[in-house]
Amino acid sequence: MQDEKRENRTEPQEVVSWYVRPEGQEVVDCYVQPRPLPSGAAPQTPREPEKRSRKGLWSFLIAVGVLALAVVAATVVASLRGGGAVPPVDGGTGDGGDASSIVNISGAEKTTIPRIQGEAGVSLVCTAPAGEKLSIQDMYEKVNPSTVLVVADKGEQASIGTGVIMTADGYIITNAHVISGGKDCWIALDTGYTYDAKLVGYSKERELAVLKAVDAVDLPAASFGDSDLCRVGDTVYAIGNPLGVELRGTLTDGIISAINRDVQVDGRVMTLLQTTAALNNGNSGGPLINEYGQVVGINTLKMSGNGSEMEATVEGLGFAVPISDACFVVNDIIANGRFRGVPVLGVMVIESTDNGGQVSVYTVSEGGGAEEAGLLPGDVLLRADGQTLHSIHDLMAVRRTHLVGDTMTLTVLRDGQTFDADVPLYASED
Repeated sequence: MQDEKRENRTEPQEVVSWYVRPEGQEVVDCYVQPRPLPSGAAPQTPREPEKRSRKGLWSFLIAVGVLALAVVAATVVASLRGGGAVPPVDGGTGDGGDASSIVNISGAEKTTIPRIQGEAGVSLVCTAPAGEKLSIQDMYEKVNPSTVLVVADKGEQASIGTGVIMTADGYIITNAHVISGGKDCWIALDTGYTYDAKLVGYSKERELAVLKAVDAVDLPAASFGDSDLCRVGDTVYAIGNPLGVELRGTLTDGIISAINRDVQVDGRVMTLLQTTAALNNGNSGGPLINEYGQVVGINTLKMSGNGSEMEATVEGLGFAVPISDACFVVNDIIANGRFRGVPVLGVMVIESTDNGGQVSVYTVSEGGGAEEAGLLPGDVLLRADGQTLHSIHDLMAVRRTHLVGDTMTLTVLRDGQTFDADVPLYASED
């Protein structure tokens, strides 16, 4: 059957082998690079990209690990653990970053991209939309320069994905599976300029990685929105490099078709945004964008058929990591080189409309930070770190500014008395 598929394939022409995962269920196209990438250290300043032949470019396309494509009927080929707060419950699940990433050439594949330590004070910040909605053309002109091609050199193979510029000095967000197994890494701007990239850190289970473009300055950083404000039916767009180099900068559109979608494969779960925007190999790590030109998700995977009659019936099922959840992961990676887990208060809270919006403690988790700080069920939370709380969303927005080990100061109303409680933030349990 595999031989038959090989013979029938017409694009691209550089298919030389098929890779079958150890589980024996998922078949992924594998392309061998006709010539190795240049070895050794490349110049550390922006440079014009080398001219590559069409054949050489296509050798990169749809490299294993670029975007999760399922060939198992009606399932997602990702193995992910999710997180993020789903009101009214505080917290999400954390991970130690040790599980296999979603598309791996080998479970034992080791990423040896040179590392770099994240800088103090650098963080991903999510903000609510402001101003008017943009036209599609204006949105593309705004975000496309912030979208980069990510190439992870694996020796005889290369993995191609997409990334989003987070800061002007070169911090870049992408998917963990894009760089999995990489030995070296570089990124290319929409202008064609390339930079060598080093690895700040990654979380395989959360499917996020942070890169740093070496000696980058004045890069066009993206604007990041608040995915907690997304609603089903919202128009969204995806920009990326489907099928790799020659279709880079492709724009697709769709809607948010579900929020807080739990995707489960192999016993692991992640809570994702579901979208109808077309995603394909090479889109991994790229931005899912709202109508204000803000990045609200990191495109990660899609559903597909089983290669038979079902293949034509499964479409428009793409998934992205909500950027509000990504904040915890990205900021922890920058600060510590790894993701230690989502910081949680250790409470379940409820929201009422009394007095213009009121957040109250419903239950207190045993052994959590809230119990340690003396919070009780029925306590009304007035402020968090000095910010007035009108909703659970307000509380979650403040929590996103913290990491595991931090302390959040809550102003509490109890029996007519107001006091401050310093709540230590511990990592959520898996």
